Amino acid sequence: MPLLRPFGLSMVILWWPVFTKVVAFPAEIVENKTSALFDTTQGDINALRMQRAKLMVEVADELFKIQAETEVAKKEADSWYEHAWESVQSSVKEGFSKLWNPVVEMRNRLQIGLQLLATSLLESLAIWILRISVYIIFIVQIIFSTILIILGPFSVAMSILPAFRDSFSAWIARFISVNLYSGIGFLVMYISSLFQHYALEAEISRYQELLEGSGESIEKLTWFASNGILSFGMVIITFIIGALTMFTVPSISTWIVSTSGVSSATSAMSSGASKMQSVATSVMGG
Repeated sequence: MPLLRPFGLSMVILWWPVFTKVVAFPAEIVENKTSALFDTTQGDINALRMQRAKLMVEVADELFKIQAETEVAKKEADSWYEHAWESVQSSVKEGFSKLWNPVVEMRNRLQIGLQLLATSLLESLAIWILRISVYIIFIVQIIFSTILIILGPFSVAMSILPAFRDSFSAWIARFISVNLYSGIGFLVMYISSLFQHYALEAEISRYQELLEGSGESIEKLTWFASNGILSFGMVIITFIIGALTMFTVPSISTWIVSTSGVSSATSAMSSGASKMQSVATSVMGG
């Protein structure tokens, strides 16, 4: 019996690749389930993003026309225009408006184009923040799991000594915790996609309301154009929230499988997440 433990640990070291695959197998099952769950929502998210992009272009086109018409109305309110133009037939006025509206529309198109560019840049920035956070989590998982696999036999060998008896069980807990990163990450991305789905549907309904063409909608449309960006900001905020939530994956994994080593190793990631949150808040505030 005293030799049974060293014999078992020796077999673990000899069959180390098989042992690591067996330990990582439950985490792979969780990853496959959550990955499939996440993939089911991506088709709807992409379709909603395309529909939202088309509505944003339609809103921009409507703003082109409204600004051109308001510019013509401003010209008509001038004193010269008000007195000298009264003697001209209405058909001539209509012809002049048809010629002048495209000119004014082309001049205002630059302003609306800048608003579209600002909206696109903010949304692209939020998406890349989300993507970078996902990449960081998966890269950290690859690095940690590789280090644990390479240095794992040393922990197994040291556990033979009474002073390091718990090193093998601590290694197993850390290895399982690190391999859960991908499964928890896909689950977090799935929950984030649900928020994105709601935000996209909410913005799409608002864009459709703006494009109804009634007087109240035109007033809302002109007020909406004064915001500086052609977006309600809900989708951009959900991207940033998803990015910040991704940095909680190590903490969630450590909470499921209690281990102190991974928590100390990921403390720098938490500080990085807080810094990214402050940067994102300042960007959105700007």
